[in-house]
Amino acid sequence: MMTLDDALKQATISVPDAGRLFFGMSRNAAYDAARSGDIPTIKVGSRVRAMVTPLAEKVGLQSRVGRAV
Repeated sequence: MMTLDDALKQATISVPDAGRLFFGMSRNAAYDAARSGDIPTIKVGSRVRAMVTPLAEKVGLQSRVGRAV
């Protein structure tokens, strides 16, 4: 299972993981939030992925994408 620390090291994560990790949402609620724009997403091929950096900023965290840890 993905942790918040794992998520902050990636550029994108699945919509259900984003909802669960950042907001404590169920899978369906996360997809609803993505559709409404509350969870920022990007479409990659046929998949919809949640963008970690804007999500982290929204809740007062910093992503560690591309940073040495």
